[in-house]
Amino acid sequence: MAKIKITQTKSGIDRPERQKRTLKALGLRKMHASVEVEATAQIMGMVKAVNHLITVEEVK
Repeated sequence: MAKIKITQTKSGIDRPERQKRTLKALGLRKMHASVEVEATAQIMGMVKAVNHLITVEEVK
């Protein structure tokens, strides 16, 4: 599986609770925090749900 790097670029404040929980599930706790995860179908679904709050890069 490919790895991706997810960085939170916008705040979860004033967002629906579901989006806040998705950010936590991805491992993002603070602004500008980054995590590297496997690009599974479940992760990509979460990324799609909060793509307006994060940036995604492929890691080689």
